[in-house]
Amino acid sequence: MSNSTHSTALQGRTALVTGATSGIGRAVAQSLARQGAEVVLHGRDRARGQALVKEIEAEGGSTRFVAADLADADDTLRLASVAGAVDILVSNAGLYEFAPTAATDAAAFDRHIAVNTRAPFLLVGALAPGMAGRGHGSIVIIGSSAARQPAPIGAAYGASKAAVEILTRYWATEFGPAGVRVNTVSPGPVHTEGTQAALGEHIAVLDTTNARGRAGEPGEIAEIVSFLVGPASSYVNGAVLFADGGERSALPA
Repeated sequence: MSNSTHSTALQGRTALVTGATSGIGRAVAQSLARQGAEVVLHGRDRARGQALVKEIEAEGGSTRFVAADLADADDTLRLASVAGAVDILVSNAGLYEFAPTAATDAAAFDRHIAVNTRAPFLLVGALAPGMAGRGHGSIVIIGSSAARQPAPIGAAYGASKAAVEILTRYWATEFGPAGVRVNTVSPGPVHTEGTQAALGEHIAVLDTTNARGRAGEPGEIAEIVSFLVGPASSYVNGAVLFADGGERSALPA
């Protein structure tokens, strides 16, 4: 459902999108490119990254791909350096391993924190000061409804996502006076390659979890990101925007 029309709303802007080779990140990257932004695509799979570069360029967009492992702090900082002076950061890359607490060892917990919390922290620390120096910038973190809706499994994932929600508010306070807005989009279940792989034949359960009666599509989240990085949201800063289809009533229908 991503917008297939082209515009010049983001002409002259450079955007870094992490986790851009699939799912929500891919839809976001395509949407920003269609609006005229030069998009730096991040991912781990070079083949998928180069395929997306060709696809965006075929539509007239400007883009390049940078591979990096966000579980590695030094590689994360290298990504920021190679991306250069970006005006927009969309921190989308994420790791989720839905296991109960007793089955989550220290290494698994650390992986969640490294990718879902530390990586955006390091990217914001490396890139936001440059935005502030130029007097403008927009940062959007892709969070998760798991940060506010507990479940019997996935505590490490939920904790890592709750952390970036509070960081969003800190960063909005820290960089907002210099013209840099920081917001989080908190999606509920979304149909992506990752959820398909995780749920397999049980994928249909995603469509039963909210008041909307269906899971979201990556393009729907991309539209929200486009709003948050564009001029229409100039007064939105430090917000956590829920995009989860609405909480389902506990009362019988």
